[in-house]
Amino acid sequence: MTKARDIADNAGKAGGGGKNLVINGAMQIAQRQTSTTGVGSTSNTYPACDRWEIETGNSAGRATMSQESDGPDGFANSTKLACTTADTSVAAGEVFRLQQVIEAQNLQSLAKGTSGAKQFTLSFYVKGNAAATYNIEIYDLDNTRHICASFNVTTSWNRISLTFAGDTTGAINDDNGGGFQVGIYLHAGSTYTSGTLATSWASVTNANRSDSNNTSIFDSTARTFFITGVQLEVGDTATDFEHEIISVTQQKCYRYYYKISCDGSHDGVYTIGNAYNANNAIADLSLPVAMRTEPTLGYNTGSSGHRIRTGSASSQNTSSLSIASFDNTNFTVLGFHGVTTTSNLTTGHAAQFRVSPNDFIDFDAEL
Repeated sequence: MTKARDIADNAGKAGGGGKNLVINGAMQIAQRQTSTTGVGSTSNTYPACDRWEIETGNSAGRATMSQESDGPDGFANSTKLACTTADTSVAAGEVFRLQQVIEAQNLQSLAKGTSGAKQFTLSFYVKGNAAATYNIEIYDLDNTRHICASFNVTTSWNRISLTFAGDTTGAINDDNGGGFQVGIYLHAGSTYTSGTLATSWASVTNANRSDSNNTSIFDSTARTFFITGVQLEVGDTATDFEHEIISVTQQKCYRYYYKISCDGSHDGVYTIGNAYNANNAIADLSLPVAMRTEPTLGYNTGSSGHRIRTGSASSQNTSSLSIASFDNTNFTVLGFHGVTTTSNLTTGHAAQFRVSPNDFIDFDAEL
């Protein structure tokens, strides 16, 4: 069974030992952007803080998701969701869920699927514009099993603690795939709410993933939801939140997503290679950490995006940029191949790979 309680404690103490299995629980890192409007129109997106994904389907409701400088004592940041388009006519298949997928090999300490399976506790701070009840689901992606719990939100910051039983059925793979999907149901139709909330471990039944008591964030354009200090740890007690040095949190986030950007008035040079003819150049780039898997490359072409430069000539716009090779051992070193729109590179010269002002390239290895 699951037990839930609202608890107040001293949030400002520093933790240690890597006990928190959630990454960026204090909502400090937001590489992509700090605010996104129209959230709900596209699923599997990361609108604000790193590692925090929106899963949505079929609803006409929309929200703005943002990183906020608002939190309980000891926290400088939170994630805020604010309804901007209401949806009070809820069809069966509608869903809007805030979630983080935890890499399977990081969950081995739970001993799931063994006779020694351990209890674990999920804690977090929440508030909203009004009282609300939401449901949370721990979804074992390797074995299609889940366990759920409900919690209440008030207009003040409160810490919620939810302790879940260990599951002796279904071991989590020791690999770089998804292990747990930790999801908060902020809006759900009868496909997900028509049964009885699965407060004990069971095979996934859609009707039991949430319930009819679940508040909809889309019930009014006044509705808001704030969250921070998310921690998942082994044991039956919510200990003080583990405040990491920010560089540690950054490094953890870089495993799943890494962004190189330029906010200045000039191009930003991020690596140097060489031109092997007037249109083509190659270069190597070392990433700050090993990525989870070979990433997807994102960039812009044309005058406002990516450029290559040789010698004293002006930067040349790219028509394409691709990952030509990768260190498949740990995904830390990659080879770039860039093709320019004009034939103005100097063969044999060093070639600067550049990001235009206010633009970026990124590497995505999210779960």
